[in-house]
Amino acid sequence: MASRLQQFQTKAAQISEFMTKNGTSYYKELMEKNNTYIKEPSNIETCQMLEKQLFYTRLASNLGGKEVVLLFEVSSSNIMNVRGIPRRYEAFWKELNCLKEFLKTREAWNIENASMAALIGVECYAWFYGGEIIGRGFTIKGYHV
Repeated sequence: MASRLQQFQTKAAQISEFMTKNGTSYYKELMEKNNTYIKEPSNIETCQMLEKQLFYTRLASNLGGKEVVLLFEVSSSNIMNVRGIPRRYEAFWKELNCLKEFLKTREAWNIENASMAALIGVECYAWFYGGEIIGRGFTIKGYHV
């Protein structure tokens, strides 16, 4: 065990020495190579513009020209999640159809499946009720008037 530790320490020292010698030149080379991807001026407005371009480009490429009405405002935190909307929508309907078929057959039901369905129902209700409490400003009785 001690010999392994000694080998690891010497290897780490060699890597550290190599990085101190060649790290800055590698960084400069990398930045020169990818200079076309750097946007000037680098300020908040430029970042927000790029963020919107990325969002709408991904949305357009994933919808494949389908006309969609968006009923919600998309915040900047949802940019990476938008990529899978059409696939998730199709998967949702596929799972719902499987559930309908499962509910039609009585012999497939047992106590394990019933308890799992009840647990999922309770979890959905708890998330809904928690969202309502948060929406009311963390009050249980009602909305502030």
